[in-house]
Amino acid sequence: MTTLATTDTPLVEVLDPGLAERITTAFGHRTVGDLLHTLPRRYRQHGQRYDKRQLVDGERVTVIGTVTTARTRTYHTKKGQPREMLTLTVEDGDMEFRVVFFAGRSIKYLLPVGTLAMFDGTVSHFRRAPDLKHPEFLVLRSVSGQSGQLKGSGDLAALARLAAEIDAEGGPSLFDRPLLPVYAAKEGVTSWDLLGAVVTALRALVPVVDPLDDTVRSAAGLMGLDEALRKAHLPENAREKDHAGHRLRFDEALALQLLLGARRRFVARDPAPASPVRDDGIRAAMGARMPFELTDGQKAVLEEISADLARDEPMNRLLQGEVGSGKTVVALLAMLQVLDAGRQCVMLAPTEVLAVQHHRSLTAMLGDLGERGRLGAADHATRVVLLTGSMSTAQRRAALLDIVTGEAGIVVGTHALIQDSVDFFDLGLVVVDEQHRFGVRQRDRLRSKGRAGMVPHLLVMTATPIPRTIAMTVFGDLEVSELEELPGGRRPISTSVVPARERPAWLVRAWERVREEVAAGHRTYVVCSRIDADDGKADDGAKGDDDEGGDRPPLVAAVDLHEYLSTGPLAGLRIGLLHGRLPSEEKDATMADFAAGHLDVLVSTTVIEVGVDVPEATVMVVMDAERFGVSQLHQLRGRVGRGGLPGLCLLVTNSRAGSRSMERLDAVAATSDGFALAQLDLVQRREGDILGDAQSGALSALRLLSVVDDGDVIEIARRHAEEILEADPGLHRHPALAERVRRLAGSEESDYLFRY
Repeated sequence: MTTLATTDTPLVEVLDPGLAERITTAFGHRTVGDLLHTLPRRYRQHGQRYDKRQLVDGERVTVIGTVTTARTRTYHTKKGQPREMLTLTVEDGDMEFRVVFFAGRSIKYLLPVGTLAMFDGTVSHFRRAPDLKHPEFLVLRSVSGQSGQLKGSGDLAALARLAAEIDAEGGPSLFDRPLLPVYAAKEGVTSWDLLGAVVTALRALVPVVDPLDDTVRSAAGLMGLDEALRKAHLPENAREKDHAGHRLRFDEALALQLLLGARRRFVARDPAPASPVRDDGIRAAMGARMPFELTDGQKAVLEEISADLARDEPMNRLLQGEVGSGKTVVALLAMLQVLDAGRQCVMLAPTEVLAVQHHRSLTAMLGDLGERGRLGAADHATRVVLLTGSMSTAQRRAALLDIVTGEAGIVVGTHALIQDSVDFFDLGLVVVDEQHRFGVRQRDRLRSKGRAGMVPHLLVMTATPIPRTIAMTVFGDLEVSELEELPGGRRPISTSVVPARERPAWLVRAWERVREEVAAGHRTYVVCSRIDADDGKADDGAKGDDDEGGDRPPLVAAVDLHEYLSTGPLAGLRIGLLHGRLPSEEKDATMADFAAGHLDVLVSTTVIEVGVDVPEATVMVVMDAERFGVSQLHQLRGRVGRGGLPGLCLLVTNSRAGSRSMERLDAVAATSDGFALAQLDLVQRREGDILGDAQSGALSALRLLSVVDDGDVIEIARRHAEEILEADPGLHRHPALAERVRRLAGSEESDYLFRY
């Protein structure tokens, strides 16, 4: 008798315990609902045609076809034992596959000519013809024309037994279905393991209660949830499959939009410190002495931000723009507007290197306007204070005192700012740089440091451009401003791919080019993806894809390359080394030496990815460039050409011509449009890789929804989420939806829903 189950029933109560454990280990699925929300990768049809160009060696394929020829031959093993090899020709649609069994003596009686069978295995090519060696198989129809006598091997044999049970119960035959689901295999769990588990779970599943009421389903044209869970796996036709998938993606989109909408409403409940623009304060003084004119884009964005700051509703704005588009200047002027209202501002940076850089650049831009308490300070002057985790006890104590007393108008720091020991005098604005490095909860912990009953305004910035529709989806609690125009004086950066494996002479020329730039008084960055030979993973987030197989050379390590360049192609130049394991004082000193011109070349990991500004740097050499994401390469490229001098970026790679990695690098070299590259990055990689798992929060838990492909679904879900929250802000009348949000986002993030 089949065990009855709901979507909350643990898998171990429905499946074989061993299979349940393997599925949980491989996919993290613990309940029937988890399993059923993992959709097939594709569907296989009888007679479906394969495209020869899409059959890649090493890919797992499912062939459903008729045996047209069968021949055997005897061969001897290395030990001299005779074996019988069976070679079949299987016709699937209009394509023939060669199927080989090296121990085929008994198998030949199961698969004579005329047998309709399913074969599942890894494809290779023999004399340009597709080849399956010793695949699992299942006889669907014997030569006698009988079906239902299912015989097979491996996981297919286990599935055959399940199919026989279904046939005996009078249910629809599993293998006569027009669409047969094929799942992505993973870590010892095959596609057929998953199909068997799904079919078993569906047989046990009682009718699922739909969390959406009829009005929402009707308005959105949605299939019922119970039907969707069943038809998504075992559809009768493509229309059912598409409608079921649409419903399940809508559910994820709705849960995400409910979370974002609840967060937006919660933050807006409390007032913010209104900070209107003054014409006689520090912002006006700074504007009068700026050595350059703001671009039209900067002026427009600053006007939007200024209007937000002047209101007593909390600003929640995302400022995104190209590398070097002038976001920091806009942020500074916004902070000065808040200082004019008698309040403090904080700028949160993801790394100490970037925090120190921001502190230095803000202090330099302000000049005597940033020297409050010192002899010769200007009227309206403020003080810029740095707070990082590596500061000495005395330095930290002095910084905390300036912060709590209000002497520090602008506070720049790292995660150390979020600690409970940090108290502000009157915090009015939080600026978060490189927002994808921080979680939503971290942002909110910092905002909670405002005065009781007041919520500081929030400005988050990113130099990793995100297409507007995607930004509105993932950061639905934020208004979006964009800076696409580059300030005057910025020169275009020339980018070239250096195929070191296939053209070693090009790499030699690259180091010669570095010498030429240094001779002209310029400086060079050389970036590696890992620190040293013992470092098994990339440093500070470099994580591109690698489709070169096992024959690629080892990754270049920063420590080793520093020694090689110092004694080899760049001998005689002043070469520094910078990476995340160095003490903070040493990192700061190295970066300062490079900025001051005491070093010609800086060999580094991605600690210099964002924010570092050395106008004399004109060359960026990225080693093992295929290990970096598209947007990350664009970030690195933006470190050069910042001082009115032409910039050069060299992407050194061991990828082969025609590989996916090389195609990505060629795309980076072909355009300097960060928004176009971000779209490419999102298409090729998971959203969480681009947006940051910590920042994206619930996004990293999405299984079906793609913010790249499902914009229409997301827009519909957003509209319905707003309607639901307007009538029921805490989802008290929608407990099933509230539970769906809690499951998607986790208990902490979904707390926003339950504070009403």
